Amino acid sequence: MDYPRPPPALAPDPVDSSGPAITPWSWKYPLELRERAVRMYRTAEPKPVIRRMAEELGVHHEALRNWIRQAEADAGERDDLLTTEEKNELAQLRREVRDLRRANEVLRTASAFFAAQLDPTRPR
Repeated sequence: MDYPRPPPALAPDPVDSSGPAITPWSWKYPLELRERAVRMYRTAEPKPVIRRMAEELGVHHEALRNWIRQAEADAGERDDLLTTEEKNELAQLRREVRDLRRANEVLRTASAFFAAQLDPTRPR
């Protein structure tokens, strides 16, 4: 089952800090499919083989495995992965650091320019 990628005009802004970053690989499978697949896996007894379940759902087995691992991390069942909330916070902090570094560079350049303008030994 291959789902079309949404047109760029309808896709959320990838730089928008209000939610998770939208990446090209996150468009391949709809969120509803991901949530349903994880719910099906987690409620099944005995646990199905991920590869077989992925084939039945029409998704790549590694994609399904990653969705399950992320859901377990979000539920606090795994310590080796960041939760979705932590990932979003980290991305937001990295954007903030990048913007602050850019602002510091502009201020550093401007202060050097104005210091040169005020230098009394500089020929006019």
